[in-house]
Amino acid sequence: MTTRIPLRLMPLGGSITYGVGSADGNGYRKLLYEALTSSSFDVTMLGSRRTGTMNNNSHEGWRGFKINEIQEKGVKSAKVHRPNLFTINGGSNDCIQGFDLGNSGKRIDDMLQRLWEASPGSTIILSTLLKNEDIQVNTRVMEFNHRIRQLVRQKEAEERKVVLADMDTPYGPEVGDLVDGVHPNNQGYKKMADIWYSSIQTAASRGFLWET
Repeated sequence: MTTRIPLRLMPLGGSITYGVGSADGNGYRKLLYEALTSSSFDVTMLGSRRTGTMNNNSHEGWRGFKINEIQEKGVKSAKVHRPNLFTINGGSNDCIQGFDLGNSGKRIDDMLQRLWEASPGSTIILSTLLKNEDIQVNTRVMEFNHRIRQLVRQKEAEERKVVLADMDTPYGPEVGDLVDGVHPNNQGYKKMADIWYSSIQTAASRGFLWET
């Protein structure tokens, strides 16, 4: 009998984590949950919010929130729920508003450190941001994504439990998969879920996932 890996998963981020743009309000969360539970994982979704049509629908997705605000909500919730896995997609609102982008890498780094302190031993799947229809905003997104990739490489060198989920590839959502130039449609969320799933499989293959 195969032992199913127990995942206490906290989806963390802004409106995309919330599921804005999806027909059922689940965003990528239901699709990822179904992919994981059909594989070798036993999944409990965690967070202070419950939205969407799925049964296991807890999360920490906050519409309009910037990195520091996402961090505050995530740390508070992690201290209560003690996840062993985070899926993080945050920074879109910082790019849209042009907010403190020069320090965006450091601010994401600070968030990771605080989350690891709040839930020791946890693994973080950190994603790059989705393409944006607005050319100026998309330029900021590309710069932000470069910093995310650098940060993940740095944390890997430090042997931290982090894996990149790169949404900014030919396999990720394209502008045509966005309902409003920012949020994915159902097809866009399916692409996101596939990338999250692949990255979680990578974490499992590296021995990162165990009950904390």
